[in-house]
Amino acid sequence: MSVSCGICRVVAFILGVSLFVGLPVIAQQNPGALGVIHLRNANVKVALSAVEEFEPMVLDDQVELCEIPAPPFLESARAEAYRERFERLGLTDVRIDGVGNVIGVRAGKQRRPNLVMSAHLDTVFPEETDVTVVREGTILKGPGIGDDCRGLAVLLGIIRALDKAALKTTGTITFVGTVGEEGLGDLRGVKHLFATELAGQVDRFVSIDGPGLGITNGAIGSIRYRVTFRGPGGHSFGAFGLASPVHAVGRFISRVSDFDVPDIPKTTFTVGRVGGGTSVNSIASEAWAEIDLRSSNGAALERLELMLLRAVDLALSAENSRWGRDVTLTVDVEKIGERPAGRTEPSMAIVRAAQSVSQALGIRSRLFSGSTDSNIPISLGIPAITIDGGGSGSGAHSEHEIFDTENSVQGTLRATLLAVALTEP
Repeated sequence: MSVSCGICRVVAFILGVSLFVGLPVIAQQNPGALGVIHLRNANVKVALSAVEEFEPMVLDDQVELCEIPAPPFLESARAEAYRERFERLGLTDVRIDGVGNVIGVRAGKQRRPNLVMSAHLDTVFPEETDVTVVREGTILKGPGIGDDCRGLAVLLGIIRALDKAALKTTGTITFVGTVGEEGLGDLRGVKHLFATELAGQVDRFVSIDGPGLGITNGAIGSIRYRVTFRGPGGHSFGAFGLASPVHAVGRFISRVSDFDVPDIPKTTFTVGRVGGGTSVNSIASEAWAEIDLRSSNGAALERLELMLLRAVDLALSAENSRWGRDVTLTVDVEKIGERPAGRTEPSMAIVRAAQSVSQALGIRSRLFSGSTDSNIPISLGIPAITIDGGGSGSGAHSEHEIFDTENSVQGTLRATLLAVALTEP
């Protein structure tokens, strides 16, 4: 679908349709107090045209940002480049906060509602990864090109389109590039936003993450542990009979592999990394395992956590009692990550707005659950969703990641219209 045709479809569809959006507190206390935005507004139509005009620039940003390494906990170079773009585009109060988030404000006619639109700066790839992006027709190939260089670029596209249309939103939009969304980053960027940097200042939250056109309203919770067994260690022959941390890790993993978890709510476990030992002919003095527990239901996740802790105790006891020696192992159980589970109900205004905007653009959007920056505001009762950034892709979290730019503009169109809708009181 061409963008011009998409604009016609928007206008035709909206002739009898309005998007209703409520403030979080008002929505809870007075469900009837809902604002209205008509997408027939002339400035909005200009913004839609601007989205089409600037989509090539969005794709250029996507490539350029992706070729700046942003490995876990080392996002500063990409953050600085993103800060410079915010300043060039005229955002105010542009800054990098205490944990590395990039923040910029596009003031509305009034301060509230304050809509935060975010994408994450970090990738899963280590520092030595080659992040060169290759273009082949409509295909972009490179680590992180979709997740989440696409989201970062779409945010810049929104700003350009609104500025080209001289569209002054009613409320304010705070744009953020977050750190620590991936892996052991443990959502540290967005946690900092809501605990410190923007505490009490966020009315609605939209994260743009990855390719596609889905809407994520369910927050999959996760708990991550590193379990470390320790002992004196020794020679494999001369000290034979000492309890082994590596054997204890094996016993622990064996018990974990036998966990019985429900299909509904979907609940999962994975031992993702193991390590330890000195040499093949040594009894290790230390060995460890890292485990990821997930569920869309908080209670199910808590039950799984108790199963994990029980498995640790049983593995330690079994390895120590196996040899009957006075010298025994110890264990350290460290929680290395926690993401709360939750859900923004489909009946909530922010979800209905995203669905209405999608329908206006001829997009068939499904609702999904995932683990994203939106987990944190959802857990705090703040209306929040994560939307895909358009286009399509494959190979996320691999060095062979692909982003197909065909119809990618649909993602930028939807994000721009949603930004306008969600700044209405």
